Amino acid sequence: MSEPVDTIALAAGSGGSVLVDRCQVSGSRDLRSILFVGFLPPVNTMAPIGTRPTEQAAYPAELLYCPQSKLVQLGLIVDPAVLFPPHYAYTSGTTRILVENFAELYQEVMRLYPITREDLVVDVGSNDGTLLSNFHTAGHRVCGVEPTDTYRIALGHGIDTINDFFGPKAAHEVVRQRGRCKVVTATNVFAHTEHVHDIVKSILTMLDHDGIFISESHYLLPLIEKLQYDTIYHEHLRYYSVQSLKYLLEMHGLEVIHAKRIPTHGGSVRVYAARKGQKAVERSVAELLAVEEQQLTWERFMDFRSRASQSKLDLMALLKDIRSKGERVYGIGAPSRASTLVNYVGLDDSIIDCVMEIEGSYKIGKMMPGTLIPVLEERKLVAEQPEYALLFSWHIADELIPKLRQKGYLGKFIVPLPSITIV
Repeated sequence: MSEPVDTIALAAGSGGSVLVDRCQVSGSRDLRSILFVGFLPPVNTMAPIGTRPTEQAAYPAELLYCPQSKLVQLGLIVDPAVLFPPHYAYTSGTTRILVENFAELYQEVMRLYPITREDLVVDVGSNDGTLLSNFHTAGHRVCGVEPTDTYRIALGHGIDTINDFFGPKAAHEVVRQRGRCKVVTATNVFAHTEHVHDIVKSILTMLDHDGIFISESHYLLPLIEKLQYDTIYHEHLRYYSVQSLKYLLEMHGLEVIHAKRIPTHGGSVRVYAARKGQKAVERSVAELLAVEEQQLTWERFMDFRSRASQSKLDLMALLKDIRSKGERVYGIGAPSRASTLVNYVGLDDSIIDCVMEIEGSYKIGKMMPGTLIPVLEERKLVAEQPEYALLFSWHIADELIPKLRQKGYLGKFIVPLPSITIV
């Protein structure tokens, strides 16, 4: 196995973006294209309604596969300052499934790898402190590392937080001021950061000799199974499998000791790792690796590619038929993934009248990235009763549809993926 490679051969792109021409983990130049979803604007760049269209950056989004590391990754790394500015508005505490997931994670840690109140827990990319609040409330020492202004929310709840991008500097600050930690978590961030080998080294800097590292990431398996091409956007640099995480972590003397599928973000994987030989390896690891060996093949990737193309054509054909009858289509939800679907399929405000967001969303009064489609308050859906509601948050359709019916919407729902369904 080759040595860790962080000096990815990079060709400078516009606006500080860099082209990946070697695997971000193995350094191999054998990168094979799975799918190109086009040039996408940053998913959280939304102009106010009525803003005249002007020049806007858009970056190529191509999914690449490395046969050596088994890593699926994006072919371009966009400057994190563009993707995660200080005013980045995402807060995990407003998402019920995440709040429940982090509470369950705490219970699982205490059942499988119990820690004392004196032990330190560090969360990388701690956002508003929702994950750490479970440890903090139980009396454990905690510290978050968060580059955006959401760190202020955590501080307001008494959760110690360093306001910085995570890396060697932040790791050394943690150790110097707080000592080494028993648990390091990185949920929905471990696939987002450039120089992944530096990140793992920084985690090891903080981790006690018998400590554990827990990552949660979008999982490649449900991405392929459920045709979730809409989760392809520039914040997600890598789409992990247990295979690729195992390859990466073993390069640094870590081994995967437990792995499980979790429901967040349409399908994620939670992976526990420890220094080699420190903890017993659970059966769950071999079980998931066996499934991946069967399911994550080049043939499946090519099938995914053709299904994504057909899905795009099918959705546009359905919308063409609806609009030809003079019927209206309102979108439901403006998560990051909606931006990819809208731009890949080619939807605009002549096809989708508007997108609904719940009261209080910071996205209300703005336009979907790369389009003039306005984002409006959800009450408009019930007041105006459009014939169709297109679920951009389709991965939680089972939860959304009953709620919207209860609120009084009488029309039909379009669930766009994994196959178009009208409810």
